[in-house]
Amino acid sequence: MDHSRVPVLEALQEFRRRGDVAYGPPGHKQGRGVDPRVADILGLDLFRADVLALNGLDDRRESQGVLSQAQELMADAVGAEQAFFSTCGSSLSVKTAMPAVAGPGEKLLLSRNAHKSVIAAVVVNGVQPIWVRPKFDVERHLAHPPEPDDVRRCLEEHPDAKGMLLITPTEWGTCADVAGVARVCHEYDVPLIVDEAWGAHLPFHSALPAWGMDAEADLVVTSVHKMGGAIEQSSVFHLQYDRVSPEALKQREDLLGTTSASSLVYATLDGWRRQMVEQGHDLLDAALHRALRIRSALDDLPGLRPMGREVIDEGFAASYDPLKLVIDVRELGITGMQATEWLREHRHVDTGGSDSCRISASITHADDDETEKILLDSLRALVDNADSIEKQSPVHLPDPATLELEQAMLPRDAFFAPVEHVPAERAAGRIAAEMISPYPPGVPAVAPGEVITDAVLDYLRSGVEHGVLIPDAADPSVKTLRVVARG
Repeated sequence: MDHSRVPVLEALQEFRRRGDVAYGPPGHKQGRGVDPRVADILGLDLFRADVLALNGLDDRRESQGVLSQAQELMADAVGAEQAFFSTCGSSLSVKTAMPAVAGPGEKLLLSRNAHKSVIAAVVVNGVQPIWVRPKFDVERHLAHPPEPDDVRRCLEEHPDAKGMLLITPTEWGTCADVAGVARVCHEYDVPLIVDEAWGAHLPFHSALPAWGMDAEADLVVTSVHKMGGAIEQSSVFHLQYDRVSPEALKQREDLLGTTSASSLVYATLDGWRRQMVEQGHDLLDAALHRALRIRSALDDLPGLRPMGREVIDEGFAASYDPLKLVIDVRELGITGMQATEWLREHRHVDTGGSDSCRISASITHADDDETEKILLDSLRALVDNADSIEKQSPVHLPDPATLELEQAMLPRDAFFAPVEHVPAERAAGRIAAEMISPYPPGVPAVAPGEVITDAVLDYLRSGVEHGVLIPDAADPSVKTLRVVARG
C-alpha cells in the first residue's frame, strides 16, 4: 500500500481548497465564531481543522472512503487484518472490545491489575469476571502481568469462559508473554484481547517488546496518544483471525462510541501512521539510545534506582519497555508523590506517573537533547534537595495476598444494588459497591462486589494521608465507604 498517502489529511486539505462553507456542526464554523481570547491560546488552526466527517471531509454517502482508506493503511502498517479508529480513548475502546467477546452473564478472564476502565466495562457490560492474578513483586510493590500458566489454570477451572483480556505493557512498562498467553487461549479456542494502551509504538522497532498482532493476539487496543504522535483520546482497534467478529466489534463500538467523532483525532492518527512507516525505526532508534543514556546517568545518582531488565532476570516479566523510565525514590527518604510535586514546583517538570515508591517518565520519539538534559538536571537537583523535603512515615504497603479480595457479588450487581455509606472503621467484611482506585496508575484496590478487609483499608487510608489520590471513590478521603446495603 502507498503509505505516503494520508486520506484524512488530504480530505481536510481538499475541504479548505474548495472553500466549503458548512451549515452544520461544529457551531464555531471552522473558527469563525471562536472567542479571540480562546484562539489566542489554542490557535485558530485547531478550529479550522475541526470538520465533520460527513458532509465535510467526505460526502453524505461517504463515497470517497476517507476513513476506510485511512484504517486500511493503519492495519497494513502494523500487520493487522483490520483496524478501526476510535476517538474516545482506549478507556471506551476496552468497553467496546469486551462485549464483542462476552455478553452479559458470560465469563471473561481478566488480569486483576487492570485499569479502572476495564472494571468499569465489567460493570457496564455485565460480564462475569474471572480474575487472573498478576505476578506480584513484593520488593518493588508492583503487579506485573500474569503468565501463561496462570491463564491455563483459570481456563481449566472455567472452560466456559469466552476469552481473556490481558493488560500489557503495564503503566510501569513491564510486559507479558503475549505469545504464550495467546497459545493457551487458542488451545481452548477462545480469543485473546490485549489492552496495549501503552504500546502503540511497539510495531515499529524490533528492540521493543513484542507487538500484540505479531504475538498472535486476536484483538489489540492501543492508545496512540500515550507513546505515539496523535492527540489525546486517539485509540485504535487492531483485529486478526476469526475468533472476534468484526461485525460484532463495529456494532458494539456504534452502541457505545460517539456519533460526533473528532476529525482532529482521525487526522493525527493518519499522520502518525505515515510518520512511523516512513521514519519510525530511525525515530525510535534515537529514542532508545536516549533512554539508555539517561538510564546510565541515573545509575550514578545516589538514592535513585531505575528499573531495568532485572525484572526479567528475576522472573517477574517477559520483557519491559526501555522507553519507560521507572525510578524508585524510596532511598531518598521520600515518596514518589513527593518527588513529583517537588519536580513540578521547583523545576517545572511533570512526570508521567508516581506512587508511594516511584516516579515514571516516558521517553518518546519527540524527545531531544534539550528534554534529555532538563530531565537529568532535574533529577540531580531532586537528589541534592531530597533532605529538604519533609519526611513522612511510610505508606502501609500490604502483603500481596491481602490485596486478593473475595468476589462475593458480580461487580454489576453490587454497583447497582441498594447501598449505604459506612464509616471506614465499620467497613471491613462489607461488600463494596464502588471502585476505589489509587491514581495513577488507576488500578482499583477494591472493585464492586469484593469484600473489604482491614488490611486494604489500612493501605488506602495511609496512602491518602501521604497524598495518594482516589478520585473515583464516593468519599476520596476513604473515611466512609459505599457498600451494598444489608437486606
